Amino acid sequence: GIVALDEPIDSNSRTLRQLLSHAGGYAFDGETPIAAPESRRIYSNTGIEHAANALAVASGMPFAHYLREAVLEPLGMEQTVLKGSPAFGMWSTVDDLLRFARELRSPRLLHVSSAAAFTTCQFPELAGIVPGVGRFDPCPWGLGTELRGGKAPHWTGVQNSPSTFGHFGGAGTLLWVDKGANVACIALTDRLFDEWAAEALVLWPRLSDAVLAEAA
Repeated sequence: GIVALDEPIDSNSRTLRQLLSHAGGYAFDGETPIAAPESRRIYSNTGIEHAANALAVASGMPFAHYLREAVLEPLGMEQTVLKGSPAFGMWSTVDDLLRFARELRSPRLLHVSSAAAFTTCQFPELAGIVPGVGRFDPCPWGLGTELRGGKAPHWTGVQNSPSTFGHFGGAGTLLWVDKGANVACIALTDRLFDEWAAEALVLWPRLSDAVLAEAA
């Protein structure tokens, strides 16, 4: 209720829905849009930073403070810290991310409609690129989380259901939740993704399939 998904929130009249679903037309980094909104899925750190700034302005407190009070403290994520950009500056532990994964599987901090919107594809017709993985048409994305859909090949496993959602980061970190199997998977590393992307895109799907097989 602090911010609305479909009201313009930055100087280029992008909406929170567009920014969170990487449909705002910003490049990976850079303040000048490179495409019209809702025309392509372009993964953008800038868009996420604008979204975080809008929340900070609307709430009257720095984003890091809001994040801690609204998410980290209620979930008991005491070892998780934002160090820098909201787009890529989170530091955490497996124990804390297990708490976060439980929240993703069974949300209690968000209203049921907001939780559903989080994993509902926004602008479903858009094509785009998953950085380091490839181009997909369409390239489904929720409100801040990637949706697996029919993407192939993908960084999740062959056995992951289309309802799987999650994210991976520049430090080789991944987290996915497979709603079909009711299973979550977490991995943390400190190896930059661009240094081992080719290896990761072979190993991560194997890990995912092994996790699903063990759970079954």
